[in-house]
Amino acid sequence: MSFFIKKINFIFFTILFLGFGYIFYSTSFNLSPVNAQVNVDEAERRLREELAKLEEQQAILEASLREQKTKTASIQRDVNILNDQIRQAELNIRRKNLEIENLKGNILVKEGTVSELNNKMEKSKNALAQLIRQSNKASNTSLVEILLIHDNLSDFFTDVDSISNIQIQLDELFYQTLDIKNQTEDEKERLAAQQRKELDLKKEIENQKGVVAVKKNEQDTLLNISKKSESAYEQFISEKRAQASAIRTALFQLRDGAGIPFGEALRYAEAASRATGVRTALILAILKQESDLGKSLGSCVIVDLASGRTRGINSGTVFNNGIHPTRDLPLLQTIVRDLGKDPLQTRVSCPFGGGYGGAMGPSQFIPSTWNMYIARLKQIFGIHPDPWNPQHSIMATGLLMRDNGAAAGGYTAERTAALKYYAGGNWNLPQNAFYGNSVLAHATEFQRQIDFLAEVE
Repeated sequence: MSFFIKKINFIFFTILFLGFGYIFYSTSFNLSPVNAQVNVDEAERRLREELAKLEEQQAILEASLREQKTKTASIQRDVNILNDQIRQAELNIRRKNLEIENLKGNILVKEGTVSELNNKMEKSKNALAQLIRQSNKASNTSLVEILLIHDNLSDFFTDVDSISNIQIQLDELFYQTLDIKNQTEDEKERLAAQQRKELDLKKEIENQKGVVAVKKNEQDTLLNISKKSESAYEQFISEKRAQASAIRTALFQLRDGAGIPFGEALRYAEAASRATGVRTALILAILKQESDLGKSLGSCVIVDLASGRTRGINSGTVFNNGIHPTRDLPLLQTIVRDLGKDPLQTRVSCPFGGGYGGAMGPSQFIPSTWNMYIARLKQIFGIHPDPWNPQHSIMATGLLMRDNGAAAGGYTAERTAALKYYAGGNWNLPQNAFYGNSVLAHATEFQRQIDFLAEVE
């Protein structure tokens, strides 16, 4: 009997020791990396001071630019404007680099916080597991057995209360562990947001460096012209205007439809940008990417309205998975018939990568997605929208990209929105990365053209 009593008491004391040990451990654990935070705060103060100075310089440059643009066109005026624009871009680069320095300090602190939270959660899990094991040992001993080993009821009830207290501690430890897990997830998301912002700033720096290179090249050209004659400057201006005219009239290819002049596509994209907040160049980049895909993937027509089989227009290949038979096929027929078109003569995308085809027009909306935007497009244009109409499809692209988060701006938000445009819930799969990378590259080129047109006007 004495051995049995020792065993029971050992279990109780072990559990109580673990419980009180955990309470001591949780209250003494320090989550705040104080020294690191103090260093970050000091760095932020210095960076804020330098950023304030940069803002003053930028304000002076903007005033100088406004003044220069009011003057009569001349080589010297244009050189001065370019010089101010170059300085402005260089100040932007410096500003972004300062912001990155600030972010790196914050990221370092957050990485430390996440690491400490992970350590605390691991210790909490271990303590919880140990407490559960000991509690299970105690629960295997019945109240009758506990009663038999005590000489009086007072001792019996003391041990019963101990078991109850242990269960309370077990519950508290479980919820504390859960709380630590939630804190860890929140800190990880904040860390990811800081890292995304750092990547955005680095991409902006790359773009600003491109601007500096272009402006310096143009400045060198003007300085070289200044050594010749005024007629050479007039010829330079004339060539720029001709280049702008060529850009506006160049054919902008659209998938499954006739191309339109770039100037017209730009107007439609600018209207979509005003309505959605999505960058004009990004909207054009999506359409460009879809047009490029159309060249390689081809187009199809439906050959069977019951099954949704399609046939490649150029290849003649028949696809059994031409269009989703229940989700999209009935909607496609409704959409095209509302527009007075024949569903058997309407171009749609061919299947790709084992999935279904059936996407419509320049923006390549599948019928079920287009159906979600019909009411909004009808409100904007006042007529029933047509997915093959360039103006309607460009506006729809802007709306979908806004819904995907592109209006937030920055490299990561725009790239993620483009990937969702292409792959939906599978946007983060490595095999889809090419689409987002290509769209952002197109957007950079379109932005240069848009900026050039704005300067020539």
